[in-house]
Amino acid sequence: MTVEAPSRDAPLLVTGPASAHAVFQRAVGQREVLRTADAFLPAIEALPGIRATSPQIVGNGFVIRGQSRAPVAVTGVAPEKVSTIADIAGNLVAGEALLTHSTVLIGKTLAEDLGIGVGQSINLQSDRDVERALIVAGIFSLGVDALDARAAFISLAAARTLFDLEQGISRIEIKLEDLNGADAYALRIAALTGLKATPWTEGNAQLLDGLRAQANSGDLIKAFSLITIVIGVASALLLSTYRRRPEIGIMRAFGASRVFVVAVFVIQGTLIGIIGGVVGAGLGYLALSPFPIPENAPRGGLPIDVRQGAYGLAILLTTIGAMVASILPARAAARVDPVEVIGQ
Repeated sequence: MTVEAPSRDAPLLVTGPASAHAVFQRAVGQREVLRTADAFLPAIEALPGIRATSPQIVGNGFVIRGQSRAPVAVTGVAPEKVSTIADIAGNLVAGEALLTHSTVLIGKTLAEDLGIGVGQSINLQSDRDVERALIVAGIFSLGVDALDARAAFISLAAARTLFDLEQGISRIEIKLEDLNGADAYALRIAALTGLKATPWTEGNAQLLDGLRAQANSGDLIKAFSLITIVIGVASALLLSTYRRRPEIGIMRAFGASRVFVVAVFVIQGTLIGIIGGVVGAGLGYLALSPFPIPENAPRGGLPIDVRQGAYGLAILLTTIGAMVASILPARAAARVDPVEVIGQ
């Protein structure tokens, strides 16, 4: 989630009839700056569910290497928070994540395009026509082309010089414990600080649509699995009812009521559901446990978060499904006529 200064509306310079209003347009290069970020940071960090915060200065510029120029999005961060939001240190392919007043971290694709290596010097020119010579301290690969090819990280001190910003910052990036709560936290932080809080969901509508479609597909698969369970249990109990008709007739002849017969088959179906659910959930957990969880998965691996498995819910639904499936066979067993089946 990103916290920024709210956009200012263009003010009216001349009032009068509606057709005679004059509006002042802000200069294109003017930036919204959080000049009192230190006053908001403690309140934001104190909120439960906030994992980390990172004050940043952002802007556009060019990396110049000899006759080559490449546009970059420059992010100035505190050296100790360079990996707070994106794990830069954990995704280095060369060098180290060390930011000083004279070093820079760049993406792997950008380094390959310009033929830059660790320890070499580049010139970084901002959109304010300020140019600085920096040494490449590290090269990272986050697996996102927009970052690997067009991102450069420098220290906050270097960013202030590069973008001619004496005080304040551009934004505060926030990492949450639960990414699904971004919308609620954005409203809460906006109300608390009066700043513009933008959740990650606002700029990732297509990704959210894809995730919802995937979740709906998963729910559909679960529904068909539950239907399969019901059909399987019902078929097994119907077959059991047919084979045990003489036994059921003897029970009825000895005074067993139809309610008792129904109860016997329902209990049998319930036990099948409980045992099957527990065994299935246990085998599923054991089968998925060797896979790494998302935060520990290597790039290109197959991360599976076994902690997200709703094992209790799976057992409960399986039990309920088996219980429902046993009702039809139980009613069929209760209708058995002792006179007809005992002699068979």
